[in-house]
Amino acid sequence: ARSISAAGKCSWIASTSSSLPQPPFDRTIHLLIQPDNSHATDTSGFRPSRRFASCVIRVSLRAPELPTDPSTLDYEKYWRRLQQVGLNAYEARSYLVLVGHPRFKALELAARARVPRQKIYEVLDSLVDKGFAQVVQEKTKLFSAVEPALAIPAYLERQRAAMEKHLAEQRRLGFMLAEDLKRAYAEGQGAAGTLDYLRIVGDPSQIAAHYRSMLEAVSSRYVEFSRPPYAVDPLDEQLVKQAAERGVACRLLQEAAPIDDAHRQRIEEYLALGIGVRFAENLPMKLAVFDGKQGLVSLLDPVKTRPAWTAVVFDHASFGEALEALFEQWWSRSSANVPGPMQAGSS
Repeated sequence: ARSISAAGKCSWIASTSSSLPQPPFDRTIHLLIQPDNSHATDTSGFRPSRRFASCVIRVSLRAPELPTDPSTLDYEKYWRRLQQVGLNAYEARSYLVLVGHPRFKALELAARARVPRQKIYEVLDSLVDKGFAQVVQEKTKLFSAVEPALAIPAYLERQRAAMEKHLAEQRRLGFMLAEDLKRAYAEGQGAAGTLDYLRIVGDPSQIAAHYRSMLEAVSSRYVEFSRPPYAVDPLDEQLVKQAAERGVACRLLQEAAPIDDAHRQRIEEYLALGIGVRFAENLPMKLAVFDGKQGLVSLLDPVKTRPAWTAVVFDHASFGEALEALFEQWWSRSSANVPGPMQAGSS
């Protein structure tokens, strides 16, 4: 609110909403005109009451010019998308200004892109490093945009390569660390506990690691109840073939279900290698026993809302013997007939 003096000694009070929208916008201002009659009296000494008049003025307030022409570029949308790709807010804003103009001096760009002057050279260096801007050497250093169809795919490809390199290095360091800690773990587990021969594993990747480790070490015999979902599909595992090739007696009892052409071909390869493959309805569990003393038993978790398997990894000769006897019972009443092909569209 403010007051002014004018002919007739009147003051005005303007009121607007305290929360202004983001420009561009139109704003209505209400003026309350108050005549200044503080010195007016009638002949009887009576001072008349003050009266007010009001009027409405509509004022149009416009935002500063956008860095690019809104008619040709949806500035806000592309500014946010560039940040999703990997540029920061200043970089994205500066690149959009460069896209809409042939070239700029650094300080001119700072003003257009609304980047602090002390930051603009850092922003431009980063855009050049990321492949979004290039330097045009003339009397004065100028900057221009790299064509988006070249800049964005090239930047994403470099990001992908850098990420793959980083993951490869993490994998290398992780394997080295696991090997180093393996010795410490073996020493720490040297003292036998009451249930060291049993271990509960719920993570599918850890179940697969235990399975493959025992399959690599098996020396005489290996039997398995196999049913989906698989942490490791025994019909798609090279270690099973390798075990058979080194003389291990391998037998797989598959839950009967339609089989696709790829699995049918693998079954033929297994049979050619002397691996026993048979089929039975409604296998009670997932089971693998190695050399009659080690293995895994996987049971469907009754607590979780989604189907999930929890495995018991064991190293116990008597338990292994009992599970082999269970396998033999199911094997004796199973069928060697391969189930029919999978219908189109089923999985």
